[in-house]
Amino acid sequence: MAAESPLSMMRPQARRPWAPAPGRARRRPWRILAPIAIVALLAVAWGWLWYYAAGVTDRTLASWIEREAAAGRIYSCAAESIGGFPLGMSVHCTDPAATINHNAPPFAVEAKSVTFSAQVYRPTQLAGDITGPLTVTESGGPTVFLADWTRARLGLRGVPPDPEGVSVTLDGPHLDRVDAAGNAGEALFKAKSAELQGRIVGGSAHNRPVIEVVLRLSAATAPTLHPLLAVPLNVELDATLRGINDFAPKPWAERFREMHANNGTIEIKALRFTQGSTTVVGSGTLRVNDHGNLDGLVRVAIVGIDEIVPRLGIDQLIAQGVDRLSATQGATAQGSIAQGLGALDRLVPGLGDAVRQSANASLVDNLKKMGEQSVIDKQPAIVLPLRFSEGAIYLGMLRVGDIPPLF
Repeated sequence: MAAESPLSMMRPQARRPWAPAPGRARRRPWRILAPIAIVALLAVAWGWLWYYAAGVTDRTLASWIEREAAAGRIYSCAAESIGGFPLGMSVHCTDPAATINHNAPPFAVEAKSVTFSAQVYRPTQLAGDITGPLTVTESGGPTVFLADWTRARLGLRGVPPDPEGVSVTLDGPHLDRVDAAGNAGEALFKAKSAELQGRIVGGSAHNRPVIEVVLRLSAATAPTLHPLLAVPLNVELDATLRGINDFAPKPWAERFREMHANNGTIEIKALRFTQGSTTVVGSGTLRVNDHGNLDGLVRVAIVGIDEIVPRLGIDQLIAQGVDRLSATQGATAQGSIAQGLGALDRLVPGLGDAVRQSANASLVDNLKKMGEQSVIDKQPAIVLPLRFSEGAIYLGMLRVGDIPPLF
């Protein structure tokens, strides 16, 4: 090694152009470019995933619409738009309409808008938000029903022809009959909330599906259906349907015929009914007979039977009896003798109310005698048979309502 002079050793050495300056860390470009490349790749991958999921969602929605069309329910939109990127997918329909052709006569349903949405990671699970009001119009005629709500959500799971489940959730729903002037008239149904769920829990959509149905009502009233439903009530019902051949698009009347032919059942797994201080819980099994009527027995335990009996329409039964008695005495519908309990009050003031109270007390006493003692929610209860026979419903020996044939 050649010797260096002291002067050359003291001269500062030249720095290579690419060498880092003394005391400064060397920059590495890949540390900057790598994160940018990763973000770009993730964006491309997410965009591809979104478009793929959007395609699945579109096919899922189209399959449900085709299924409904096969069942005689035709849907349409005045305008349609697609969005939701990047977190989900959504299809917005303005002025949706449906024509229900399987009914006689056919009728049309219209709403303000509906938006179906799905998550990227669950493209076959659709959630539909429906904006009311909703109108129901007979074919070629005026609007007959008007429905509205504060929020309505429709849930669809699975891809037809293999649907998995359907749910409908309503907040503040009400259904009114429309009068001749086109305004909301008689109130048919009203509730704080209503929820209906149906899902296949056994078999498959193509082979003997077992269907679970769950119904929940909060502060619901339906005064035109039955006197008992004129007072707000809460309902929880869990039932299972067996005996259906498949879940292909078809009217429910045909499904109930299949249940009858296959000796299928409607199992009431759990029923809970609360109204004021009255509580009813029960379970049992029903079948569909040759005439399409429900037959079977549901054992119910009742807390507060003294309060529920007067709401079962006893006054109407008494009035019908008085009408028949008047008819046997020669009175006519337009005769001078008034009908029902009012006739008794005209004969003897206060007699109608006395008969009503006496009848209610007698019925309550007889029901208590034939029932079994039990306890529900730490309160004394009476267990009674709720019997379904040829379309009639009996609580013990008391006929409390009727159900039309299912086919």
